[in-house]
Amino acid sequence: MPEPTTLDLEDLRATIAEIVDVDVDEVTDTADFKEDLDVDSLLALEILVRLERKYQVKLSESNLQKVRSLKETYDLLAEQLEAA
Repeated sequence: MPEPTTLDLEDLRATIAEIVDVDVDEVTDTADFKEDLDVDSLLALEILVRLERKYQVKLSESNLQKVRSLKETYDLLAEQLEAA
């Protein structure tokens, strides 16, 4: 089994920018994914799935509500990785 990826804010920013197909500079700590980056529910689910694979954590669909900004996503992943 591969080693889990270490959580890094800038790496997370780049990953989300890639998924959402925007420039990394647009993914600020407080940018709202839905309002500022036009993330719909399907794209939010893709973010969740890709983060699960990358960080080897289980994120339920109820976590979709928590994936609204880079900071909130980082905090959620940190919490999940700590619990693992």
